[in-house]
This record gives sequence, structure tokens and C-alpha cells, in this order.
Amino acid sequence: MKILGYETFLVAPRWQFLRIDTDEGISGWGEPIVEGRAEAVQGAVAALMEYLVGTDPLRVEEHWQVMAKGGFYRGGPVLSSALAGIDQALWDIKGRYHGVPVHELLGGPVRERARMYTWVHGRDNAELVDQAQAKVAKGFTALKLNLSEALPPIPSAAQLRAAASRVEALRGALGDGIDIALDLHGRFSTTATRQILPLLEPLLPMFIEEPVLPEFSRDLRRITESTSIPIATGERLFSRWDFRDVLTTGIAVAQPDISHAGGISEVRRIAAMAEMYDVSVAPHCPLGPITLAASLQIDFAIPNFLIQEQSLGIEYGGGNALLDYLVDPEVFAFTDGHVARPTGPGLGIEVNEDVVRAAAAEPHRWRSPVFRHDDGSFAEW
Repeated sequence: MKILGYETFLVAPRWQFLRIDTDEGISGWGEPIVEGRAEAVQGAVAALMEYLVGTDPLRVEEHWQVMAKGGFYRGGPVLSSALAGIDQALWDIKGRYHGVPVHELLGGPVRERARMYTWVHGRDNAELVDQAQAKVAKGFTALKLNLSEALPPIPSAAQLRAAASRVEALRGALGDGIDIALDLHGRFSTTATRQILPLLEPLLPMFIEEPVLPEFSRDLRRITESTSIPIATGERLFSRWDFRDVLTTGIAVAQPDISHAGGISEVRRIAAMAEMYDVSVAPHCPLGPITLAASLQIDFAIPNFLIQEQSLGIEYGGGNALLDYLVDPEVFAFTDGHVARPTGPGLGIEVNEDVVRAAAAEPHRWRSPVFRHDDGSFAEW
């Protein structure tokens, strides 16, 4: 079997899909994307596919090694994300060729269902609680929220207490039976994180995500040693080498993104490394259905899986785009906050190509928003 060609599709709300075709009529799908930089990844995919066209798609590991290391310059978000989407598509082809889900090729399933969480938002605490209660009524047992909008390096007492009050309102309304995860999104400086953690400890969050920006990962040990709250990070780390030093800092949860960190092949290796340090894995996934499907294949194959993110409810695109691109959206049916093990071949989904092509006819040009402090200076989004 040989790879004949490929196509990329920029589709709303902010995603990019990839289809790789073979001479035996088997096609595989992947999702290579850096949010806000989709066109750059599209170019990187084109460069990597020059090597792949004409080769045997079943030699996934060999191709990963060549694509990751064959250039003098390597790594970083654009190249790693292009590699990630291609890797997903190659695993999809391999699973379809053998007639089994990808997790069967990774050693077989270690669980029968995977726990999911959903996002909640609110302009004030009352709206936040209303939305959270609606999500719990749908069966979710874990919720995540952004703790604050843009903050100065050293927040005021009012800003810190306002952020903590969001969690206090949720805990008071939902009780202790619902897990609450908090995303600091790199908006808190290391100092601000150390300020807020004591206010949050009595509320027992499931974890606090990205307490520092990735360029300050060296400060993570200061954070983990100052609190009992589980610390999570990793959505902006792109390889096992990026995770190597982070895993030794005392974090509790690693969050590689299967569309940024080298795909199924590399995230499987990152998960194995994390297991050595008693670190759980909760794949980052505010993306489309192909990324979620690929993430689930990892979730069902690794012993240290914790919980899976998904984009329904994240409210950046409106509607149900995650499901609209699938022939059968029931593969992502959430029951009691869990999704059942996918049994279809490859990634376990069937992409509705007609819908994809119609969406790609009006390609998105999504860009990350730019936040500003009150004085007009740049603020972390």
C-alpha cells in the first residue's frame, strides 16, 4: 500500500482537518492545527507530505522519526502540530487496514469507558452556578472554568477574592460530589498563583491548570511544594523532551495535546514517561472531533488516564460543530459523564466529508484574541 496524496480543510470554528489517501482506497483523517496559526501548519503539512507521498503508510514509527528528526530544525508548535495531524491520519489508516480501533494496536483497552469533563462560564457567579447545575443535570460529574480574566502581575485583594468567590459559589451550589477543575491559562504570574492557592485549598479543586506560563516551567516546583492542590500542565509542551524536566517538578497531571505534541505516537510515550513519576494524564482537547477521537484511543490504552477534555460547551464557536462533522455523532454520546469505548476501526469515527468540504469552501481565519490591561499594555489571553 502506498500513499497517493492528501488534502487539508480549514473548517469552522477554528480547526483544520487532514485526509491522507492510499492506492488501496483506505483514507485516514487527522487534525493538524495551531489555533490562530492554521495557515502556518498547513504549510508545514505540505512540506512533510513531500516525503510521505509514495511511501507505505503502515510504517508509522519510521515516518514519525523521519518527519520529527529529518530536518535540521525541529520541534516547536507548528512543526509538532503538523506532525501530530499526519501521525493521527497514519494510525487511522493502519487501524482501518487491520479492521481494529487504534487502541487495540497499542496493546488493547485497559478500561471500558472514559470520564469526560465539560466547561462552564458565567458573567457573574449566579450565571456560573446556573450553567454548572445545567451541566450536572446532563450527567457530568466534572466541570472546568477559567478562574479569571486578565490580571496584573500582582493582583489586588479584590481581584484575588473575586476569583476565589467563583469557586466558592460553585462548591456551595454543587457540594463535594462534583469535581471542579480550574484553568489559570497562564494569566496568573508565578507570584499571583502563589497568592491565590491558599484561598482555593479549602475548596479542594480537582486540579489547577497552567499555573505558570510554559516559559516559566522552572518555577513549577515552587508551586507544587507550596500547595496540596494537584497541579496540571502541558498543553503548550510539544514533545517528551519538553515534558522531561516538568515531570520531575511534582505536578499531578500531564496534559499533552494530541494535535500539538506529535500525535498518538508521541503522546503514548509521554504517558509512559508520566507513569514513571506517578503523574496522571488528562489530554488537552478544546479542538475538533478528530482530535477527540485520537485522544480517546490513547485514553483507552494507557493505565494512568485521569479524565478527558472535549470542546462541547467551550463556547468559542457556537452550535455543535464537534458533532456536525461526523456521520454518526453517537460515538461521542456522554452517559453519566463518560463515553463508551469506541469499537470502530482506526480512530473510531466516520468523518462526513460532504459537510467538511462545504465548511472548507468558506475557510476560517480565526485568530487568538488580544487582551489588554487597564493601562493598555498587553495581557495574557
